[in-house]
Amino acid sequence: MPNSILRTQAFASLVLASILSVAQQNPQTQTPQRPTPAPIPVKEVDLDAVRPDPQIAEALKQISAERIQATIEKLVTFKNRNTLSSNDQEMISQGLGVTAAAKWIQEELERYAQACGGCLQVKTDSFTQPVAPRVPAPTPLTNVYAVLQGSDPENAKRIYLVTGHYDSRNSDTLNTKDSAPGANDDASGTAVSLECAHVLSKYKFPATLIFLAVAGEEQGLDGAKHFAQMAREQGWQIQGVLNNDIVGGNTTPGDTQQRKDTVRVFSEGIPASAKPEDITRIRNLGGENDSPSRELARYIRTTVKEYLPQFQPTLIFRRDRFLRGGDHTAFNEEGFAGVRFTEYREDFNHQHQNVRTENGIEYGDVLKFVDFSYVANVARVNAATLASLASAPAPPANVRIDTRGLTNDTTLTWEAAPGGLTRQYQILWRNADQPYWQHAMNAPAASTSVTLPISKDNVMFALRSIDAKGHASLPVVPRPSGRIDVPGRAAAASSGM
Repeated sequence: MPNSILRTQAFASLVLASILSVAQQNPQTQTPQRPTPAPIPVKEVDLDAVRPDPQIAEALKQISAERIQATIEKLVTFKNRNTLSSNDQEMISQGLGVTAAAKWIQEELERYAQACGGCLQVKTDSFTQPVAPRVPAPTPLTNVYAVLQGSDPENAKRIYLVTGHYDSRNSDTLNTKDSAPGANDDASGTAVSLECAHVLSKYKFPATLIFLAVAGEEQGLDGAKHFAQMAREQGWQIQGVLNNDIVGGNTTPGDTQQRKDTVRVFSEGIPASAKPEDITRIRNLGGENDSPSRELARYIRTTVKEYLPQFQPTLIFRRDRFLRGGDHTAFNEEGFAGVRFTEYREDFNHQHQNVRTENGIEYGDVLKFVDFSYVANVARVNAATLASLASAPAPPANVRIDTRGLTNDTTLTWEAAPGGLTRQYQILWRNADQPYWQHAMNAPAASTSVTLPISKDNVMFALRSIDAKGHASLPVVPRPSGRIDVPGRAAAASSGM
């Protein structure tokens, strides 16, 4: 062998020895091997074994398609509920427009409050919307809402909210005169919120429920933005927002692709309120499909399987439809988990259109295209979800997954759920390529940590609280308790390490 080759090999060996020596002296270049507790045997339980609550089942029976129809028909009588009509004195003098609609919604909620002995606190959130692209002049705007205060002082701090927007529009966003019935968009969603208030106000729940109707959606989510900002500034613990927008089950004759056995549920992936460091963490963990809003969507799907098996939500893992937006986004931007309900197949001839017939095609969002029985099923989905969340214990706190070392076991830790209702913690997991939770296991009694012989690299984990009656909290996806990105790891990975 030539001497030059021998010298080259010797030099390479010296360099390698130096690198290993430095690595041994600088532990930051290595992932430490940490001893982990011995894993416990996996004893799976039925993932869908959360017991239906007879009170919730009874409440769903009281949802009325006829009452929903009456609500939608009443909202249509205000002719044009464009938010800008609050500046239209002629409309106001005739008892028409958005101002008259807001007054009627408030009176309706007050009627429900009287019927339940004052159990609902009916309130308004009124403000002046400044000039904006769809607001040519300062415009009074009013959100109307009712609060069903939680019966347990500690758990009443948690809030779950249902909303729909009661404003409407026709082809011209600024038109306050011509007909804009808004039967589907969004008298249907407002009717869902009111029907939930009517029915659920007859019951008591540990956590608090809010039934909201907002204006300004068609002008740029203005009402929802103001309400969400108010909630954040006042420190409200809103843990779930259900936004109903276009849930009328369009009945256009000849539409054979509409489905009346489902409603779409849209949810954001990476939270709109995420900071750059949050986004980095989400990417490193592969958590793009496990935002709080996505967990809320999955919760809806699981809950409805128990109470309404003939009407199953279709989860759309996207914030909203293409080129469209909704009020849940205003809450997302303030850091609240929120989803949007929308019928399976929309007919855009019946949205944001002047009422007319052209070339044999009917345009306009009128009553004849709303399926009131379908809206009632959407209301049942909302009511079941709200009642389940408000009955359940708080989610576990500070849920962590140990990422401090290389191991094929997984250690989860957490702190006790606040509120004192939890009797059991349950671990959920699914294969990383699956959209829904597949497996469940009860954590050891009175424990706040568990080690499982399951690789965290292959699955997604979550933890939820269960109370004595079987009510389940929202699942919480754990955050890392150690490093998730080692300096130099990207370069090492290219070398097969």
